[in-house]
Amino acid sequence: MSYSLTNRLTAEALGTALLVCTVVGSGIMADKLTQDVALALLGNTIPTGAILVVLITIFGPISGAHFNPAVSLVMAIRGDLTWGCLAPYVMAQSFGAILGSLVAHGMFDLAILQTSTTVRTGGAQWFAEAVATFGLLLTILGTIRFRIESVAVMVGLYITAAYWFTASTSFANPAVTIGRAFTDTFAGINPADVPAFIVVQIIGALVAMGVAGLLFSDAPDADAKAQKA
Repeated sequence: MSYSLTNRLTAEALGTALLVCTVVGSGIMADKLTQDVALALLGNTIPTGAILVVLITIFGPISGAHFNPAVSLVMAIRGDLTWGCLAPYVMAQSFGAILGSLVAHGMFDLAILQTSTTVRTGGAQWFAEAVATFGLLLTILGTIRFRIESVAVMVGLYITAAYWFTASTSFANPAVTIGRAFTDTFAGINPADVPAFIVVQIIGALVAMGVAGLLFSDAPDADAKAQKA
């Protein structure tokens, strides 16, 4: 079934909003419940991985469930998203991400409009974001190639792991990075640090696309394998 652009943009905006609302809201809840930073991060990690499985499952058939400008860019380069849809997708995702932070604030009776004071900068953080986004795109492209029905689970599991093995806790998403600049809570990022994060995220995504092209170019895709079965 083919969905209208309006439906697809609504799915991207709503999905990204729910994703960021989960990231920010679970961070606020975790911070309220414990002073143990590791436990708070765990309380932030599990809901984020879980909601990704849900959101990709329900919105994937409508818009592809990108929720991420880096993913949309790679899909446009691959021809899986028309170039004319790229800018609207990115705008919908960015709007949804900001909205998600505001909704989370409202649920916890915090000031709705905030900007983060949490500094996230430096070579290690930038490298971590490049690695995190590289791994995310490689996960998506590999799963699309070999086991497309498992994309939701694979992305949820990857982000759950990447929260812990990356120094930046794996934003891996320009829209989410923008949305998290609008919350001065556990999940926030200083707006001044956002541009560098976005640059390295895009670089990581493009490198992953190149590596995936080399690794998977001669492999039968999931549809072809299904037809042979």
